Amino acid sequence: MKPTLTRLSVAFVMISAIAIAASASTDVVVGASRTDRYVPLLKGKRIALMSNHTGMVDSVHTLDLMLSKGLNVTTIFSPEHGFRGNADAGEHVSSSVDKKTGIPIASLYDGKKRGPSQQVLDNIDVIVVDIQDVGLRYYTYYCTMLDLMNSAAANGKQFVVLDRPNPNGMSVDGPILDMKYQSGVGRLPIPVLHGMTLGELALMANGEGWLKENRKADLTVIPCENYTHQTRYQLPIPPSPNLPDMKSVYLYPSTCFFEATPVSLGRGTDMPFTVYGHPDMKGYRFSFTPRSRPGAKNPPQLDKKCFGRDLRNVSDEEAISMGVNLEYIIDAYRSLNIGDKFFTSFFEKLIGRGDIRGMIERGMTADEIKSTWADDVNRFKRQRRPYLLYAE
Repeated sequence: MKPTLTRLSVAFVMISAIAIAASASTDVVVGASRTDRYVPLLKGKRIALMSNHTGMVDSVHTLDLMLSKGLNVTTIFSPEHGFRGNADAGEHVSSSVDKKTGIPIASLYDGKKRGPSQQVLDNIDVIVVDIQDVGLRYYTYYCTMLDLMNSAAANGKQFVVLDRPNPNGMSVDGPILDMKYQSGVGRLPIPVLHGMTLGELALMANGEGWLKENRKADLTVIPCENYTHQTRYQLPIPPSPNLPDMKSVYLYPSTCFFEATPVSLGRGTDMPFTVYGHPDMKGYRFSFTPRSRPGAKNPPQLDKKCFGRDLRNVSDEEAISMGVNLEYIIDAYRSLNIGDKFFTSFFEKLIGRGDIRGMIERGMTADEIKSTWADDVNRFKRQRRPYLLYAE
């Protein structure tokens, strides 16, 4: 007779698995910690560092660690949200000087050209990237990395990625970007959830000829230790103002699409990306009111009481297993019942395809829509395999 698991034993197994994954997360050694691997590579060179507030090794910023090792960091590149990570999403960030070190900061998100100026490039030898990504095609840090890779390849500069884990690295899901919708929130033909680290993405961009004019960057990736794509990595620092906790990171692949609608996803509250609602969504018990606050100075539905759903009771396991889940946006679309006024053109840039809006409008279910990208996801998994640094 085969043994069976009771509900209690199943729960114990799940809890044990979560505990093991969490403990494994604490054992991960990020690339920036491995100074023995990259200090000899960078010694005596003029370095530009692209990082932000997430570029930490324990309590020390990678910039300070590099300086303490005698490395010559001459320029800091800042991405969306700025070097200290406190700017709003999409807010233009001006160039300035790091107050602690006096090193000039060259903004890569100032609303002008992509990538660094020629003047900056002429005075550096190598570009180093150390930043915590969250593994979404529309999360802009990898786009900034690609801009720098293009500049490095075109100007003969070395390019080094100090790799960090992908907190959504367990999942590959969502439509692959149709490149006619390429934008600042989608730069590569990859799924919404690509399951790769920045180092792996850099290797794939190089190997697949995705850089401009098929150029190849002189690329080195310093990998993490004790990490696999099944590691449940707990982010030690929120990667941006509106992803304050792991629940928001896990729900982000499903709730970010509200950015292309009039529905609030909780910006201007302490629950961003884990709730959604609108003043005209009636019949919901849950409500919230977005307010102006740092990181969300003018959120959608500012100062209006919104009715909708609280997703904070969705377990981490469920959020992860759902991957890209369109149930929430379908629910809001049907509830508001405003037809073409629901979606903006930004939706296609986020979802990456031109036919999914119509599927929602025709009443297809989330599962039916998900089935339309399943084959593409499987093809992408095979395509990315040569570039993976960590076990699947």
